[in-house]
Amino acid sequence: MSIPDIIEKIARGTTEIIDRDALVKKLKDSARTKKPLRVKAGFDPTAPDIHLGHTVLLRKLRQFQDLGHQVIFLIGDFTAQIGDPTGRDQLRPKMDAARIAANAKTYKKQVFKILDPKKTEVVFNNKWLSGLSSQKLLGLTALTTVAQMLARADFRKRFDEGKEISILEFVYPLLQGYDSVHLKADIELGGSDQKFNLLMGRQLQAEFEQEPQVVIMTPLLEGTDGVKKMSKSLNNYIGIEESPQEIFGKVMSVSDELMMRYYEVVTDCDLESVRGLHPKEAKLKLAQEIVAQFYDQKAALNSRADFEKVFSRRQVPDDMPEYRIAAGEGIVEILVKAQLAPSKKEARRLIQQGSVSQGEEKVAREDWVVKPGVLKVGKRRFLKLK
Repeated sequence: MSIPDIIEKIARGTTEIIDRDALVKKLKDSARTKKPLRVKAGFDPTAPDIHLGHTVLLRKLRQFQDLGHQVIFLIGDFTAQIGDPTGRDQLRPKMDAARIAANAKTYKKQVFKILDPKKTEVVFNNKWLSGLSSQKLLGLTALTTVAQMLARADFRKRFDEGKEISILEFVYPLLQGYDSVHLKADIELGGSDQKFNLLMGRQLQAEFEQEPQVVIMTPLLEGTDGVKKMSKSLNNYIGIEESPQEIFGKVMSVSDELMMRYYEVVTDCDLESVRGLHPKEAKLKLAQEIVAQFYDQKAALNSRADFEKVFSRRQVPDDMPEYRIAAGEGIVEILVKAQLAPSKKEARRLIQQGSVSQGEEKVAREDWVVKPGVLKVGKRRFLKLK
């Protein structure tokens, strides 16, 4: 690919590149010297699951891999113990180290649904940050000022409102920036909300007499509600380890307006061709494309067939999990044991909001008399009770 074609490919679905001329130079130098660029992105393992919003950044990393460059997937196990202050109006509660380690383990497994493991260097910043001496850490703090920190929008807002800002939170962007110094990153990718932290990497690299990294920012993807950032806590997420049928159904639930945004940032499909399709066909194509990314074309086609059977003809799918009812077992226990709800609390919530039904009847209470037949949870999940 020519440099202009590479830039066009990389720029698709980004919000800002700082700076584009430096990116062109780095790409040309890499081609001339046959030396791959070091492309870094950091993830704090604060939750165990990766969802479609995370893949916006992961797909951009994969593009660099396909162009022959080295991707550094940084798991911020050290910085997660501090907590990224970005977008927060109070100090993040300290995370337990064991939970961070467990989340990091699942991250490593999930990212290779997108990244090429042969071209990915997985690193943990605890390896170098835990060994920083107090002298080196104080040296980092001398490279910035309180005024510069307070220029950051979320810090400024909290300061003006009289809310506390700990010195620890000021240290977070310095540590993220030092990651780039330690790894000698040529390019760092991050969400648009990470601009301050990403630029800190450029600043510190210059102080350490390194060529500043190019910063490429991607948008924060709205969840299935079309309003708020995709988040598991808001239940508007599409998890990459959910079943193909669940992923397909969730994609089909997004609005036509949001559909085009998904096309731009989580697929490589030609946008002009998509705009020429009927909205329903375009959404079916999008759902099929996304399922295929995390599974394969067969799973995508089967998911589409199941969706059209259930929702176009109002039938139940032929293939569904089965569950044998034990003596004395109630609906709450069944929902949890069949993995249709993560906990009894969530099972009760599903029942209370009318999301559970059997046949034509809503399961309206916890003491529902369970009988053999098809149990339906939400719009897309079915269980054959025996």
